[in-house]
Amino acid sequence: MIESLLVANRGEIARRIIRTANSLGVRTVAVYSEADAELPFVREATEAVCVGPANPAQSYRNAEAILAAAKQTGAQAVHPGYGFLSENADFARTVEANGLIWVGPGADAITAMGDKINARNLMAAAGVPVAPGTADPAESAEAALAAAVEIGYPVMVKAAAGGGGMGMAVANDEAELTEQYGKVRAFAERMFGDGSVLLERYFPRVRHIEVQILGLADGRVVALGERECSVQRRNQKLVEESPSPALSREQRAQLLAAAVRAGEAVGYRNAGTVECLFDPTTGDFFFLEMNTRLQVEHPVTEAVFGVDLVEAQLRVAAGLPVQFDPDALVSRGHAIELRVNAEDPKRFLPGPGAIATWVEPTGEGVRVDAGYVQGNTVTPHYDSLMAKVIVYGVDRDEAIARARAAVGGFELAGPKNNLPFFAELLDNAEFVSGDYDTGIVSRMR
Repeated sequence: MIESLLVANRGEIARRIIRTANSLGVRTVAVYSEADAELPFVREATEAVCVGPANPAQSYRNAEAILAAAKQTGAQAVHPGYGFLSENADFARTVEANGLIWVGPGADAITAMGDKINARNLMAAAGVPVAPGTADPAESAEAALAAAVEIGYPVMVKAAAGGGGMGMAVANDEAELTEQYGKVRAFAERMFGDGSVLLERYFPRVRHIEVQILGLADGRVVALGERECSVQRRNQKLVEESPSPALSREQRAQLLAAAVRAGEAVGYRNAGTVECLFDPTTGDFFFLEMNTRLQVEHPVTEAVFGVDLVEAQLRVAAGLPVQFDPDALVSRGHAIELRVNAEDPKRFLPGPGAIATWVEPTGEGVRVDAGYVQGNTVTPHYDSLMAKVIVYGVDRDEAIARARAAVGGFELAGPKNNLPFFAELLDNAEFVSGDYDTGIVSRMR
């Protein structure tokens, strides 16, 4: 097993990785910004190093400072968590060039999946269903208009280098496409340094379902079930559950098999997620993108499969067998994750501030992965995620009941938060029925 691990991230995911590493006897190194000095992940690591000021570009995205911290502390490996440098192929290569173990997929896989156009074409070649769309970047608004005639309106305009729901817009006609093409291209150039744009068919009623894959040290790729991610605001997830209430046994088998083919097509190693759109009317699914990292919502998979995905990541990175039998993976029960964000529950605008009260819910089947404790301050410098509430039940009804109790038992004051939204959602007839899609939040608002 890896002996020492630097966690190149912050907040709840840094804390969660440190927890597993500590339990395995792995020495842990936290890196933190000046703004995060008082957060719990800093003191829970074996050692901690400040890598810069609050600005992520000068701290959590500062590859030079992070590698210097690894050298200073004698770290053997680097786990990037999610966000920041986690899907930066150049960083992954630099980590390995410095003689360190990268806890994630190879840089070539990150590169292959990082460009949505390239990823889409690779998946099509591997026999993974893709939605009607462009095989090459639309180099101009005129080219986009011509492509839309072939694809059919409405279309989704997407930044090829985008991710996390950013750099996407819907166009219902030529006028909207001309406007949105310019906006998405400018946004992509500013945010990702790459203005490439692709077009895909937009499905007005669709579900967002993803598959957790794990590339093993022996070269095999396995699927650990799927997660339903259709409760979203601004194309960003708020709630995830597993298994999806939308799929039949046959559809699930087809989806998982396609996800394994996706991983095999790029020689995938370590944890990753194959994201798909599912049309509940036709039963068809289409490849959306692959996230070459650990996902925010990985705990719901851990709950229903009874595995520790971070431990699996560390074992794969070390060239070891995983701690479970890959040939005997069985999903049991139902799990739901709620992302507790520092944002108002109506418009979902950020609402940072000092935490005056923080009492986490407890009870059977309740898990909380939190980045903060009472007395900390949620600053405006980073993502608004404060904690994840994960509940498990023998079936979906029990999981929803436990989620209601957990939301009601979470005492949180100071920053604005979206707990009232979750209370509303968990009583929403559409959600409770399981027959919902990505438009559910807009219909509630």
